[in-house]
Amino acid sequence: MSSVSDPSPQSSADEQVQPMLKGLKEFWHLPRNVYLLLFFTLGKGFQLSIAALTLNYYVHSIGYLPDFIGIFSAMSAIGAMIGAVPVGMLADRWGRKPVLLLTAILSPLSLAALALATSAPWLIIMNLLQGLVSTAYWVTNLPLLTESTTEKQRVGVLALNSFLLLGVGSLGNLLGGFIPEFVGGLLHVSAASTLALRYGVFAAASFTFIFGLPLWLLHESRGAPAPEPDELLAAEGVAPAPSRKSRPVGLFLKLLIPDLVFTMGEGAVVALIQVYFVLRFNLLPGPLGIIFTISGLAGGIFSLTAPLFVRRWSKLRLVTTVQYLSAPLMVLIGFAPTLPLAITGEYARSFMRTLIEPVYAAFAMEQVSNRQRATLAGLYSVTWSIGFSVGPAIAGWLQTSISLSASFVYGAFCLLLAPTFLLLFFGRKDTAPHGVRDVR
Repeated sequence: MSSVSDPSPQSSADEQVQPMLKGLKEFWHLPRNVYLLLFFTLGKGFQLSIAALTLNYYVHSIGYLPDFIGIFSAMSAIGAMIGAVPVGMLADRWGRKPVLLLTAILSPLSLAALALATSAPWLIIMNLLQGLVSTAYWVTNLPLLTESTTEKQRVGVLALNSFLLLGVGSLGNLLGGFIPEFVGGLLHVSAASTLALRYGVFAAASFTFIFGLPLWLLHESRGAPAPEPDELLAAEGVAPAPSRKSRPVGLFLKLLIPDLVFTMGEGAVVALIQVYFVLRFNLLPGPLGIIFTISGLAGGIFSLTAPLFVRRWSKLRLVTTVQYLSAPLMVLIGFAPTLPLAITGEYARSFMRTLIEPVYAAFAMEQVSNRQRATLAGLYSVTWSIGFSVGPAIAGWLQTSISLSASFVYGAFCLLLAPTFLLLFFGRKDTAPHGVRDVR
Protein backbone atom coordinates (compact mmCIF):
# COMPACT_ATOMS: atom_id res chain seq x y z
CA MET A 1 0.00 0.00 0.00
CA SER A 2 1.43 3.36 -0.98
CA SER A 3 2.32 5.78 1.79
CA VAL A 4 1.28 8.68 -0.43
CA SER A 5 -2.31 9.71 0.20
CA ASP A 6 -4.68 9.63 -2.72
CA PRO A 7 -5.14 13.23 -3.96
CA SER A 8 -8.41 12.48 -5.73
CA PRO A 9 -10.73 13.39 -2.81
CA GLN A 10 -9.08 16.78 -2.53
CA SER A 11 -9.34 17.31 -6.28
CA SER A 12 -12.99 16.32 -6.19
CA ALA A 13 -13.62 18.75 -3.35
CA ASP A 14 -11.87 21.53 -5.28
CA GLU A 15 -14.04 20.80 -8.29
CA GLN A 16 -17.13 21.26 -6.13
CA VAL A 17 -15.92 24.34 -4.26
CA GLN A 18 -14.71 26.32 -7.25
CA PRO A 19 -18.09 26.46 -9.03
CA MET A 20 -19.73 27.46 -5.75
CA LEU A 21 -17.24 30.31 -5.25
CA LYS A 22 -17.73 31.39 -8.84
CA GLY A 23 -21.51 31.33 -8.36
CA LEU A 24 -21.24 33.47 -5.23
CA LYS A 25 -19.04 35.95 -7.08
CA GLU A 26 -21.57 36.20 -9.91
CA PHE A 27 -24.42 36.53 -7.43
CA TRP A 28 -22.95 39.48 -5.53
CA HIS A 29 -21.79 41.40 -8.61
CA LEU A 30 -25.24 42.48 -9.73
CA PRO A 31 -26.39 45.51 -11.75
CA ARG A 32 -27.50 48.58 -9.81
CA ASN A 33 -31.06 48.10 -11.04
CA VAL A 34 -31.27 44.82 -9.15
CA TYR A 35 -30.28 46.43 -5.85
CA LEU A 36 -32.76 49.29 -6.37
CA LEU A 37 -35.57 46.86 -7.18
CA LEU A 38 -34.74 44.67 -4.18
CA PHE A 39 -34.74 47.73 -1.91
CA PHE A 40 -38.21 48.71 -3.13
CA THR A 41 -39.31 45.10 -2.68
CA LEU A 42 -38.25 45.36 0.97
CA GLY A 43 -40.48 48.40 1.47
CA LYS A 44 -43.28 46.66 -0.38
CA GLY A 45 -42.90 43.69 1.96
CA PHE A 46 -43.27 45.94 5.00
CA GLN A 47 -46.31 47.59 3.46
CA LEU A 48 -47.97 44.28 2.62
CA SER A 49 -47.38 42.69 6.03
CA ILE A 50 -48.51 45.74 8.01
CA ALA A 51 -51.60 46.12 5.84
CA ALA A 52 -52.35 42.39 5.97
CA LEU A 53 -52.34 42.50 9.77
CA THR A 54 -54.20 45.77 10.29
CA LEU A 55 -56.45 46.43 7.31
CA ASN A 56 -58.90 43.53 7.61
CA TYR A 57 -58.70 43.87 11.39
CA TYR A 58 -59.59 47.56 10.96
CA VAL A 59 -62.63 46.66 8.85
CA HIS A 60 -63.63 44.07 11.46
CA SER A 61 -63.33 46.70 14.21
CA ILE A 62 -65.88 48.88 12.41
CA GLY A 63 -68.38 46.05 12.76
CA TYR A 64 -68.28 44.15 9.47
CA LEU A 65 -68.56 40.32 9.35
CA PRO A 66 -66.27 37.86 7.51
CA ASP A 67 -68.54 37.66 4.45
CA PHE A 68 -68.11 41.40 3.81
CA ILE A 69 -64.42 41.28 4.74
CA GLY A 70 -63.94 38.53 2.15
CA ILE A 71 -65.53 40.72 -0.53
CA PHE A 72 -63.53 43.72 0.69
CA SER A 73 -60.28 41.72 0.43
CA ALA A 74 -61.23 40.62 -3.07
CA MET A 75 -61.52 44.21 -4.28
CA SER A 76 -57.77 44.80 -4.20
CA ALA A 77 -57.20 41.73 -6.36
CA ILE A 78 -59.99 42.73 -8.75
CA GLY A 79 -58.41 46.16 -9.09
CA ALA A 80 -55.07 44.53 -9.89
CA MET A 81 -56.77 42.34 -12.48
CA ILE A 82 -58.41 45.33 -14.15
CA GLY A 83 -55.16 47.25 -14.20
CA ALA A 84 -52.70 44.48 -15.13
CA VAL A 85 -52.94 44.65 -18.92
CA PRO A 86 -53.44 48.44 -19.24
CA VAL A 87 -50.60 49.12 -16.81
CA GLY A 88 -48.39 46.68 -18.70
CA MET A 89 -49.17 48.50 -21.96
CA LEU A 90 -48.51 51.81 -20.23
CA ALA A 91 -45.15 50.51 -19.02
CA ASP A 92 -44.26 49.47 -22.57
CA ARG A 93 -45.18 52.93 -23.84
CA TRP A 94 -43.79 55.13 -21.04
CA GLY A 95 -41.13 52.81 -19.70
CA ARG A 96 -41.14 50.81 -16.47
CA LYS A 97 -39.37 53.41 -14.34
CA PRO A 98 -42.10 56.10 -14.48
CA VAL A 99 -44.78 53.46 -13.89
CA LEU A 100 -42.99 52.18 -10.78
CA LEU A 101 -42.52 55.74 -9.54
CA LEU A 102 -46.22 56.36 -10.08
CA THR A 103 -47.22 53.38 -7.97
CA ALA A 104 -44.76 54.44 -5.25
CA ILE A 105 -46.77 57.68 -4.96
CA LEU A 106 -50.36 56.60 -5.60
CA SER A 107 -50.32 53.37 -3.60
CA PRO A 108 -49.64 55.07 -0.23
CA LEU A 109 -52.25 57.72 -1.01
CA SER A 110 -54.93 55.09 -1.63
CA LEU A 111 -53.94 53.24 1.57
CA ALA A 112 -54.21 56.46 3.57
CA ALA A 113 -57.68 57.01 2.11
CA LEU A 114 -58.62 53.47 3.16
CA ALA A 115 -57.58 54.26 6.72
CA LEU A 116 -60.11 57.09 6.78
CA ALA A 117 -62.97 55.10 5.24
CA THR A 118 -65.81 53.67 7.32
CA SER A 119 -68.78 53.17 4.98
CA ALA A 120 -69.04 49.96 2.96
CA PRO A 121 -69.13 51.62 -0.51
CA TRP A 122 -66.12 53.80 0.30
CA LEU A 123 -64.14 50.83 1.61
CA ILE A 124 -64.94 48.80 -1.52
CA ILE A 125 -64.04 51.62 -3.93
CA MET A 126 -60.79 52.57 -2.23
CA ASN A 127 -59.56 48.98 -1.94
CA LEU A 128 -60.36 48.49 -5.62
CA LEU A 129 -58.29 51.59 -6.39
CA GLN A 130 -55.49 50.34 -4.13
CA GLY A 131 -55.23 47.16 -6.16
CA LEU A 132 -55.36 49.10 -9.41
CA VAL A 133 -52.42 51.39 -8.58
CA SER A 134 -50.39 48.63 -6.90
CA THR A 135 -50.42 46.32 -9.90
CA ALA A 136 -47.50 48.18 -11.50
CA TYR A 137 -45.10 46.56 -9.05
CA TRP A 138 -46.24 43.03 -9.88
CA VAL A 139 -46.22 43.64 -13.64
CA THR A 140 -42.75 45.16 -13.87
CA ASN A 141 -40.65 43.80 -11.00
CA LEU A 142 -40.28 40.19 -12.11
CA PRO A 143 -39.40 40.93 -15.78
CA LEU A 144 -36.87 43.57 -14.70
CA LEU A 145 -35.17 41.17 -12.29
CA THR A 146 -35.21 38.38 -14.85
CA GLU A 147 -33.70 40.55 -17.58
CA SER A 148 -31.06 41.98 -15.23
CA THR A 149 -29.65 38.62 -14.13
CA THR A 150 -27.87 35.68 -15.70
CA GLU A 151 -29.36 32.21 -15.63
CA LYS A 152 -27.04 31.20 -12.78
CA GLN A 153 -27.97 34.26 -10.74
CA ARG A 154 -31.69 34.17 -11.42
CA VAL A 155 -33.05 31.68 -8.89
CA GLY A 156 -30.84 33.17 -6.20
CA VAL A 157 -31.97 36.73 -6.95
CA LEU A 158 -35.62 35.74 -7.13
CA ALA A 159 -35.21 33.84 -3.87
CA LEU A 160 -33.67 36.96 -2.31
CA ASN A 161 -36.56 38.99 -3.71
CA SER A 162 -39.02 36.61 -2.02
CA PHE A 163 -36.98 36.72 1.17
CA LEU A 164 -37.14 40.50 1.30
CA LEU A 165 -40.83 40.59 0.33
CA LEU A 166 -42.13 37.78 2.53
CA GLY A 167 -39.30 37.26 5.02
CA VAL A 168 -37.71 40.53 6.11
CA GLY A 169 -40.87 42.32 5.07
CA SER A 170 -42.79 40.19 7.56
CA LEU A 171 -41.14 42.22 10.33
CA GLY A 172 -43.90 44.63 9.42
CA ASN A 173 -46.20 42.32 11.34
CA LEU A 174 -44.39 43.42 14.49
CA LEU A 175 -45.01 47.04 13.58
CA GLY A 176 -48.57 46.21 12.60
CA GLY A 177 -49.09 44.75 16.05
CA PHE A 178 -47.00 47.29 17.97
CA ILE A 179 -48.40 50.51 16.49
CA PRO A 180 -52.05 49.88 17.53
CA GLU A 181 -50.84 48.79 20.97
CA PHE A 182 -48.70 51.93 21.28
CA VAL A 183 -51.40 54.27 19.99
CA GLY A 184 -53.99 52.57 22.19
CA GLY A 185 -51.79 53.16 25.22
CA LEU A 186 -51.31 56.82 24.36
CA LEU A 187 -54.99 57.48 23.71
CA HIS A 188 -56.26 55.13 26.45
CA VAL A 189 -58.27 53.01 24.02
CA SER A 190 -58.13 49.33 23.13
CA ALA A 191 -55.49 48.21 20.65
CA ALA A 192 -58.33 46.52 18.76
CA SER A 193 -60.24 49.80 18.42
CA THR A 194 -60.84 51.46 15.08
CA LEU A 195 -58.76 54.50 16.02
CA ALA A 196 -55.69 52.50 17.04
CA LEU A 197 -55.83 50.21 13.99
CA ARG A 198 -56.17 53.21 11.68
CA TYR A 199 -52.65 54.29 12.56
CA GLY A 200 -51.39 50.86 11.56
CA VAL A 201 -52.82 51.35 8.08
CA PHE A 202 -51.18 54.79 7.91
CA ALA A 203 -47.83 53.16 8.76
CA ALA A 204 -48.27 50.67 5.90
CA ALA A 205 -48.83 53.56 3.50
CA SER A 206 -45.59 55.30 4.50
CA PHE A 207 -43.30 52.38 3.65
CA THR A 208 -44.16 52.21 -0.04
CA PHE A 209 -43.51 55.92 -0.44
CA ILE A 210 -40.21 56.06 1.47
CA PHE A 211 -38.71 52.93 -0.09
CA GLY A 212 -39.87 54.02 -3.54
CA LEU A 213 -37.83 57.24 -3.55
CA PRO A 214 -34.57 55.55 -4.73
CA LEU A 215 -36.42 54.34 -7.83
CA TRP A 216 -35.55 57.74 -9.32
CA LEU A 217 -32.03 56.28 -9.76
CA LEU A 218 -33.32 53.33 -11.77
CA HIS A 219 -31.72 53.09 -15.19
CA GLU A 220 -33.95 51.93 -18.01
CA SER A 221 -32.35 51.04 -21.32
CA ARG A 222 -34.10 52.45 -24.34
CA GLY A 223 -32.04 50.44 -26.80
CA ALA A 224 -33.28 47.58 -28.92
CA PRO A 225 -33.93 44.38 -27.03
CA ALA A 226 -31.27 41.72 -27.06
CA PRO A 227 -31.71 39.17 -29.85
CA GLU A 228 -33.18 35.84 -28.95
CA PRO A 229 -31.19 32.62 -29.48
CA ASP A 230 -33.33 31.70 -32.50
CA GLU A 231 -32.59 35.10 -34.06
CA LEU A 232 -28.85 34.59 -33.59
CA LEU A 233 -29.06 31.19 -35.27
CA ALA A 234 -31.00 32.67 -38.18
CA ALA A 235 -28.39 35.42 -38.59
CA GLU A 236 -25.73 32.70 -38.90
CA GLY A 237 -27.74 30.87 -41.54
CA VAL A 238 -28.75 28.04 -39.22
CA ALA A 239 -32.41 27.03 -39.11
CA PRO A 240 -33.64 27.13 -35.51
CA ALA A 241 -35.28 24.05 -34.07
CA PRO A 242 -39.05 24.13 -33.58
CA SER A 243 -39.70 25.71 -30.22
CA ARG A 244 -42.62 25.92 -27.86
CA LYS A 245 -41.79 29.65 -27.57
CA SER A 246 -43.01 30.23 -31.16
CA ARG A 247 -46.53 29.23 -30.07
CA PRO A 248 -47.01 31.22 -26.83
CA VAL A 249 -50.82 31.05 -26.49
CA GLY A 250 -51.02 27.36 -25.64
CA LEU A 251 -47.92 27.60 -23.47
CA PHE A 252 -49.33 30.62 -21.62
CA LEU A 253 -52.51 28.67 -20.87
CA LYS A 254 -50.50 25.72 -19.53
CA LEU A 255 -48.58 28.06 -17.23
CA LEU A 256 -51.54 30.20 -16.17
CA ILE A 257 -54.22 27.58 -15.41
CA PRO A 258 -52.24 25.86 -12.60
CA ASP A 259 -51.29 29.27 -11.20
CA LEU A 260 -54.94 30.38 -11.19
CA VAL A 261 -56.02 27.28 -9.26
CA PHE A 262 -53.10 27.67 -6.86
CA THR A 263 -53.84 31.34 -6.13
CA MET A 264 -57.53 30.60 -5.56
CA GLY A 265 -56.51 28.17 -2.83
CA GLU A 266 -53.90 30.53 -1.40
CA GLY A 267 -56.30 33.46 -1.53
CA ALA A 268 -58.95 31.53 0.36
CA VAL A 269 -56.53 30.98 3.25
CA VAL A 270 -53.94 33.76 3.24
CA ALA A 271 -56.26 36.73 2.70
CA LEU A 272 -58.35 35.97 5.80
CA ILE A 273 -55.93 34.06 8.01
CA GLN A 274 -55.36 36.97 10.41
CA VAL A 275 -59.11 37.36 10.89
CA TYR A 276 -59.36 33.58 11.35
CA PHE A 277 -56.87 33.68 14.24
CA VAL A 278 -58.75 36.62 15.77
CA LEU A 279 -62.15 34.90 15.56
CA ARG A 280 -60.93 31.41 16.50
CA PHE A 281 -58.46 32.24 19.28
CA ASN A 282 -59.44 35.85 20.27
CA LEU A 283 -55.98 37.32 19.64
CA LEU A 284 -55.12 41.01 20.00
CA PRO A 285 -52.88 42.89 17.48
CA GLY A 286 -49.68 42.46 19.52
CA PRO A 287 -49.61 38.63 19.77
CA LEU A 288 -51.00 38.37 16.24
CA GLY A 289 -48.13 40.49 14.92
CA ILE A 290 -45.51 38.35 16.69
CA ILE A 291 -46.98 35.12 15.29
CA PHE A 292 -46.97 36.30 11.69
CA THR A 293 -43.60 38.03 11.96
CA ILE A 294 -41.96 34.77 12.99
CA SER A 295 -43.90 32.93 10.28
CA GLY A 296 -42.87 35.30 7.52
CA LEU A 297 -39.27 35.77 8.63
CA ALA A 298 -38.58 32.06 9.06
CA GLY A 299 -40.26 31.28 5.76
CA GLY A 300 -38.33 34.03 4.03
CA ILE A 301 -35.01 32.73 5.34
CA PHE A 302 -35.97 29.24 4.18
CA SER A 303 -36.67 30.60 0.68
CA LEU A 304 -32.96 31.41 0.35
CA THR A 305 -32.31 27.66 0.23
CA ALA A 306 -34.20 27.42 -3.08
CA PRO A 307 -31.00 27.36 -5.22
CA LEU A 308 -29.72 24.41 -3.18
CA PHE A 309 -32.90 22.40 -3.86
CA VAL A 310 -32.80 23.29 -7.55
CA ARG A 311 -29.29 21.83 -7.76
CA ARG A 312 -30.73 18.42 -6.83
CA TRP A 313 -34.20 18.47 -8.38
CA SER A 314 -35.80 20.10 -11.37
CA LYS A 315 -37.87 23.23 -10.73
CA LEU A 316 -41.07 21.45 -11.74
CA ARG A 317 -40.50 18.49 -9.43
CA LEU A 318 -39.69 20.79 -6.52
CA VAL A 319 -42.74 23.03 -7.03
CA THR A 320 -45.26 20.23 -7.44
CA THR A 321 -43.94 18.25 -4.47
CA VAL A 322 -44.09 21.27 -2.18
CA GLN A 323 -47.63 22.13 -3.32
CA TYR A 324 -48.82 18.60 -2.58
CA LEU A 325 -47.25 18.78 0.89
CA SER A 326 -48.87 22.17 1.58
CA ALA A 327 -52.43 20.87 1.18
CA PRO A 328 -52.62 18.82 4.43
CA LEU A 329 -51.01 21.71 6.32
CA MET A 330 -53.94 23.93 5.37
CA VAL A 331 -56.36 21.36 6.76
CA LEU A 332 -54.28 21.16 9.93
CA ILE A 333 -54.53 24.92 10.49
CA GLY A 334 -58.27 24.99 9.89
CA PHE A 335 -59.08 22.12 12.27
CA ALA A 336 -56.38 22.64 14.92
CA PRO A 337 -58.04 22.44 18.36
CA THR A 338 -55.34 24.55 20.03
CA LEU A 339 -53.46 27.73 19.17
CA PRO A 340 -49.95 26.13 19.32
CA LEU A 341 -50.99 23.45 16.81
CA ALA A 342 -52.51 26.06 14.48
CA ILE A 343 -49.33 28.16 14.71
CA THR A 344 -47.19 25.10 13.93
CA GLY A 345 -49.26 24.40 10.84
CA GLU A 346 -49.03 28.02 9.72
CA TYR A 347 -45.26 28.08 10.13
CA ALA A 348 -44.85 24.88 8.12
CA ARG A 349 -47.19 26.25 5.43
CA SER A 350 -45.18 29.48 5.30
CA PHE A 351 -41.97 27.50 4.77
CA MET A 352 -43.54 25.67 1.86
CA ARG A 353 -45.07 28.80 0.33
CA THR A 354 -41.87 30.83 0.26
CA LEU A 355 -39.99 27.97 -1.36
CA ILE A 356 -42.53 27.76 -4.19
CA GLU A 357 -42.42 31.45 -5.10
CA PRO A 358 -38.89 31.95 -6.52
CA VAL A 359 -38.60 28.50 -8.07
CA TYR A 360 -41.89 28.67 -9.96
CA ALA A 361 -41.21 32.27 -11.03
CA ALA A 362 -37.89 31.21 -12.57
CA PHE A 363 -39.49 28.13 -14.16
CA ALA A 364 -42.27 30.19 -15.76
CA MET A 365 -40.07 33.04 -17.00
CA GLU A 366 -37.65 30.56 -18.59
CA GLN A 367 -40.42 28.92 -20.62
CA VAL A 368 -40.91 32.00 -22.80
CA SER A 369 -38.68 34.35 -24.74
CA ASN A 370 -37.37 37.60 -23.31
CA ARG A 371 -39.88 39.60 -25.34
CA GLN A 372 -42.79 37.61 -23.92
CA ARG A 373 -41.83 37.86 -20.24
CA ALA A 374 -43.54 41.18 -19.55
CA THR A 375 -46.71 39.84 -21.16
CA LEU A 376 -46.53 36.67 -19.09
CA ALA A 377 -45.93 38.70 -15.92
CA GLY A 378 -49.00 40.80 -16.71
CA LEU A 379 -51.07 37.68 -17.26
CA TYR A 380 -49.78 36.25 -13.98
CA SER A 381 -50.98 39.42 -12.32
CA VAL A 382 -54.41 38.71 -13.80
CA THR A 383 -54.48 35.11 -12.52
CA TRP A 384 -53.27 36.29 -9.11
CA SER A 385 -56.00 38.92 -9.08
CA ILE A 386 -58.71 36.44 -10.00
CA GLY A 387 -57.43 33.93 -7.47
CA PHE A 388 -57.17 36.47 -4.67
CA SER A 389 -60.62 37.88 -5.46
CA VAL A 390 -62.55 34.64 -5.97
CA GLY A 391 -60.63 32.83 -3.21
CA PRO A 392 -61.32 35.31 -0.36
CA ALA A 393 -64.93 35.79 -1.49
CA ILE A 394 -65.53 32.03 -1.36
CA ALA A 395 -63.64 31.77 1.94
CA GLY A 396 -65.67 34.56 3.53
CA TRP A 397 -68.91 32.88 2.50
CA LEU A 398 -67.72 29.48 3.74
CA GLN A 399 -66.62 30.89 7.10
CA THR A 400 -69.89 32.76 7.63
CA SER A 401 -72.31 30.15 6.24
CA ILE A 402 -70.62 26.83 7.13
CA SER A 403 -67.66 27.07 9.50
CA LEU A 404 -64.33 28.80 9.96
CA SER A 405 -62.56 25.58 8.94
CA ALA A 406 -64.41 25.11 5.64
CA SER A 407 -62.29 27.65 3.77
CA PHE A 408 -59.13 25.69 4.62
CA VAL A 409 -60.60 22.51 3.09
CA TYR A 410 -61.34 24.45 -0.09
CA GLY A 411 -57.79 25.85 -0.12
CA ALA A 412 -56.29 22.38 0.35
CA PHE A 413 -58.33 21.01 -2.58
CA CYS A 414 -56.97 23.76 -4.85
CA LEU A 415 -53.41 22.98 -3.76
CA LEU A 416 -53.89 19.36 -4.76
CA LEU A 417 -55.37 20.30 -8.12
CA ALA A 418 -52.74 22.88 -9.17
CA PRO A 419 -49.67 20.58 -9.15
CA THR A 420 -51.72 17.89 -10.88
CA PHE A 421 -52.29 20.29 -13.78
CA LEU A 422 -48.59 21.20 -13.84
CA LEU A 423 -47.59 17.55 -14.07
CA LEU A 424 -50.13 16.91 -16.82
CA PHE A 425 -48.81 19.85 -18.85
CA PHE A 426 -45.07 19.61 -18.21
CA GLY A 427 -44.43 16.31 -16.42
CA ARG A 428 -43.53 14.28 -19.50
CA LYS A 429 -40.65 16.61 -20.28
CA ASP A 430 -39.50 16.54 -16.67
CA THR A 431 -39.22 12.73 -16.72
CA ALA A 432 -36.53 12.82 -19.43
CA PRO A 433 -33.15 11.31 -18.49
CA HIS A 434 -31.16 13.54 -16.17
CA GLY A 435 -28.48 14.14 -18.74
CA VAL A 436 -30.88 15.73 -21.24
CA ARG A 437 -33.54 17.17 -18.95
CA ASP A 438 -33.82 20.95 -19.02
CA VAL A 439 -33.33 21.61 -15.34
CA ARG A 440 -32.19 25.21 -15.78
